[in-house]
Amino acid sequence: MPSKISNAKQIVVLTGAGISAESGIATFRDSGGLWEGYDVMEVATPQAWEANPKLVLEFYNMRRKDAANAKPNTAHKLLAKLEAYYSVNIITQNVDDLHERAGSTRVLHLHGELNKARSTQKPNLVYPISNHVLRWGDKCELGSQLRPHIVWFGEEVPEMIHAIEIVQKADILLIIGTSMVVYPAAGLIHYTRPHTPIYVIDPGKPEVSKPNVTFINKKATTGMAQVFKELVVNL
Repeated sequence: MPSKISNAKQIVVLTGAGISAESGIATFRDSGGLWEGYDVMEVATPQAWEANPKLVLEFYNMRRKDAANAKPNTAHKLLAKLEAYYSVNIITQNVDDLHERAGSTRVLHLHGELNKARSTQKPNLVYPISNHVLRWGDKCELGSQLRPHIVWFGEEVPEMIHAIEIVQKADILLIIGTSMVVYPAAGLIHYTRPHTPIYVIDPGKPEVSKPNVTFINKKATTGMAQVFKELVVNL
């Protein structure tokens, strides 16, 4: 089927942990604030890094390997297929690379990326991580220790400005697998233009105080299959 991107609507997708959960990646909000038995305050804050950087590195090495073993699910793949019909931009709160591995070409990671490290001296020095392992003693070109390229709790979200610009151009907004309680990401919905159709795919029915919202109370895979059919058939 020929591409219709040249005259397509702009679809913006906001994804959260729920879409990756169906690929087997654990979420901390569904397990009492724990990631595989780790308290998030001990492994995902600047204070945790200062107190025990080796523990933080070990934790993210494990998460990196788990993500590498996971595979994109139907929801990831359908979002990639949408690019044949629409201009699609994905803004994800997830740090895995499942969207990219499914074939999506425009993905903005709000909270960082597992497969990258950055300098503790100069944050804009970012490097790919090889073999899924980041060790104590791995340093940037300036000689400072590398840390996970992750936005930890209590840190600013540098990509928010870019994300807002993307949402402001949306003709359709899809929200998939997010509780809409994590800020500032949850606030992106308020930057849509008036009357923009919004689809919310989540079995928990997050609170969304916007008009033109269609709730699809299903998991990401089944809900995305429904939305994909509607978006493509209605072209």
